[in-house]
Amino acid sequence: MLIWCIALPGFGQLLNGKYLKGVILILLEVIINMGARLNETIIYSFQGNLQQAIDVTNYQWLMFYPCVYMFGMWDAYKDAGGGESPYATLPFVFCAFFGTVGVIYSSKQFFGILWGPVWLGMIFAGIGIVVGLLLKWLLTYIQRKSRVTI
Repeated sequence: MLIWCIALPGFGQLLNGKYLKGVILILLEVIINMGARLNETIIYSFQGNLQQAIDVTNYQWLMFYPCVYMFGMWDAYKDAGGGESPYATLPFVFCAFFGTVGVIYSSKQFFGILWGPVWLGMIFAGIGIVVGLLLKWLLTYIQRKSRVTI
């Protein structure tokens, strides 16, 4: 289910039989995609025209995208039976947060490089997943250690 949501938010919900939620997420994705001019941004980014990607992007819309995208992935994962472990939401939440921060700062240079909205958003989202997984591991470890009695 998670793989289908990577393709397009809402597909996993449709496969899980959550039709209304799936259609709403697909509509949100299409509306945000069009408002942000995301497809043009992606094309320019892949072509290496990062300044054009920045210029064409509507950041007011694009800032919604990481949250809708990660909610769709989390929700499909949860509905398919995943996410039962404690703190399972953390990688998804931190990915959405860091991805949004990456989008916000994507018109600035990092380490002397202009990354643009697509690449910096994805880099920060990846960092968010790692931070969420590490925090999940740490909290689970602390919780297990606190149950151990001597």
